[in-house]
Amino acid sequence: MKINKTYLIIFICIIITEISIALFLKSGFIRHTFGDFLATILVFSFFKTFSRMSSLKIAIITLIIAFCIEFAQYFQLLNYLNLNQFKLLRVVFGTNFSIQDLVAYTLGVITFYFIDLKLLHNE
Repeated sequence: MKINKTYLIIFICIIITEISIALFLKSGFIRHTFGDFLATILVFSFFKTFSRMSSLKIAIITLIIAFCIEFAQYFQLLNYLNLNQFKLLRVVFGTNFSIQDLVAYTLGVITFYFIDLKLLHNE
């Protein structure tokens, strides 16, 4: 397995940004919507760091993961599994379903997919 350094750098930058948002912003557009937008870019770049899969496949997988997590919120999966007391799980999986989050995930994947194709020159 070969590590793609470009995507690793993108991943590290995004995770630092996401952690900063989580620590310093408690509400608002950047915390809720832009954070979700960046979350899909984080997952996409993580997969591209370690995988030679096509960008389209990674984009689809990333979107499926994001949607599954959001629908897990809709069905209150953490409550159902009695795992709601674990703060890290609540941060990772979230607590409230939102159509706006689905839009942010979709826009994040589409944006980074086209950046990947046009600027990073991947297929």
